[in-house]
Amino acid sequence: MSSDPLVVFTPSGKRGHFPVGTPILTAARQLGVDLDSVCGGRGICSKCQITPSYGEFAKHGVTVKEGALSEWNAVEQRYDDKRGLAKGRRLGCQAKVQGDIVIDVPPESQVHKQVVRKAAAARAITMDPATRLIWVQVAEPDMHEPTGDLERLITALDKSHEIKGLTADLHVLRRLQPALRKGNWEVTVAVHQGHADEVPSLLEVWPGYFEGPLYGIAVDLGSTTIAAHLCSLTDGTVLASSGAMNPQIRFGEDLMSRVSYVMMNPGGDTEMTSAVRVALNGLFSEIATEAGIDPGHVVETVFVCNPVMHHLLLGIDPVELGQAPFALATSRSMSLDARELDLTALHPSAKTYLLPCIAGHVGADAAAVALSEAPQTSDDLALIVDVGTNAEILLGNKERVLACSSPTGPAFEGAQISSGQRAAPGAIERIEINPETKEPRFRVIGSDIWSDEEGFDAAVAVTGITGICGSGIIEAVAEMRMAGLLDPSGLIGSAEQTGTARMLAEGRTHSYMIHDASADGGPVITVTQGDIRAIQLAKSALYAGARLLMDEMGVDKVDRVVLAGAFGAHISPKHAMVLGMIPDAPLDKVTSAGNAAGTGARIALLNRASRSEIEKTVTQITKVETAIEPRFQEHFVAANAIPHATDLFPELSKIAPLPDVSFNTGGGDGGAAGGGRRRRRRG
Repeated sequence: MSSDPLVVFTPSGKRGHFPVGTPILTAARQLGVDLDSVCGGRGICSKCQITPSYGEFAKHGVTVKEGALSEWNAVEQRYDDKRGLAKGRRLGCQAKVQGDIVIDVPPESQVHKQVVRKAAAARAITMDPATRLIWVQVAEPDMHEPTGDLERLITALDKSHEIKGLTADLHVLRRLQPALRKGNWEVTVAVHQGHADEVPSLLEVWPGYFEGPLYGIAVDLGSTTIAAHLCSLTDGTVLASSGAMNPQIRFGEDLMSRVSYVMMNPGGDTEMTSAVRVALNGLFSEIATEAGIDPGHVVETVFVCNPVMHHLLLGIDPVELGQAPFALATSRSMSLDARELDLTALHPSAKTYLLPCIAGHVGADAAAVALSEAPQTSDDLALIVDVGTNAEILLGNKERVLACSSPTGPAFEGAQISSGQRAAPGAIERIEINPETKEPRFRVIGSDIWSDEEGFDAAVAVTGITGICGSGIIEAVAEMRMAGLLDPSGLIGSAEQTGTARMLAEGRTHSYMIHDASADGGPVITVTQGDIRAIQLAKSALYAGARLLMDEMGVDKVDRVVLAGAFGAHISPKHAMVLGMIPDAPLDKVTSAGNAAGTGARIALLNRASRSEIEKTVTQITKVETAIEPRFQEHFVAANAIPHATDLFPELSKIAPLPDVSFNTGGGDGGAAGGGRRRRRRG
């Protein structure tokens, strides 16, 4: 084992040991980490900015101490004086390894920028926003009836629009008197009232008649990515959608890793809260610029997020969510002033609404999916799976709705995969393997041309072929199973067993080579046995969660499956079923809902009645706790097989009969096409 310091890069998860004195930029290049630099390491371009993280990282098995990097030097100081470096940032070409270190590569320092695929889905929404514009005439001041301007405005609004008990903060109070006088006692006001029984508040005042526009932002705050949709509060139009990586990834890729970080590092929750709020302000500024609007006209935000993200956004220690009974600080919806969350890239009096959580492991994001997809109104039995680092699963119809969360981990996002990467230009996202020749063809993000088609090399000349993302690895594993390169247990065959030289021996296991660019100094992209195991663990958790809800509902099949989430929108239903991610169903009954959580957030932003609706709905959803349910482990083990050890997949067998192969040299039955050999009895 190397005695050199360990360097771990996030979000890629790539790691390696390097001698003391190695520049971080050099370590990144040797590991194939996506860290930009155009000046040759002279500290001029600033492209290689990195953020070192300190503390105990159980996920990475490392404790980072002060002094793990070389001291701040004159080159960094010169750059900081001239152009400025964000707090905590270092230049990767100047910072040198002194001890074990965790390094976060921010999105702006990555050559291949992350593609956060959370576009807004088209949806008809009845407009009834919580914030509206009202033109009103206000009585002039009278020495004989001494009342303040605010009080006369409140009286006028009560008389003309039956708005009672209006409140105003200091920001708008300072603007009230000039506006009234400039408008000759006629003003337009922005009034916010999130619920019918909520005290209305005055957000802004304009002299005379002002018809807008006003805007709101719906935010899906995920473990890995943050998606924001800028909407008109007049007609609901989505003016811009943008996304960013959640910077908390550097503290842990999954939720429990972040909770663990807080447990082991006092003040860790404050670090993560600050990091995500800074990222949100940056995202809000970016989306306003993209749409060409004044961020001061953004008067409202709505957030949906899982329980850990919910608590960290609010600045609440999430430790209780890491241990039974997984108690939330509050499961209610919340209405706040945006400035309470340090959200400053908005109107100073902007309001924030957080949807309610369902339970300790099923959050406001699942509530938003329920608001968007409405299983509680469905005649048929719908299974809705929001695929992500932490999967939320809903099963139900108008009779009953069940919910659970399943810890799938980051493998579906391309993490913990040998050639894996986030979805960015150059990443393989689609793949097919010829079952006869065993030869692959693939597509990369940024091009619609397949690798065996004319013009492919020119199309990918700029981005290159850099790795494989989540949708790509799912298709690769499923295609390997269909092509007979992988047996039901998840074992990869050898070159002799499969008849193709693309199978590479790696000790006692094998890997399948998809692409070899080593002759040109590029990467060799393979699917290893370790990759198969990582995907098996992730898909088993997903299937076991769904199966647990089906048991609770007393059914062995569902009528339809809805794949939700940004990632879910890019999953091929056929490949998902071959892999055994989801229960067997006719393919035409497996659909994508896109970013359903984001859609639910938009509905809550644009229609205030929906807030009361979802607040009522979540109280009627039955939560199933996977963490303490004994059957979850049973289902998890059975789901390790591809597609499954015991559950039959008759619908899948009609379209994709799977080869009956076994690569266990000790013998054994390879299993039947389309699933296990027999169905175990229930009861």
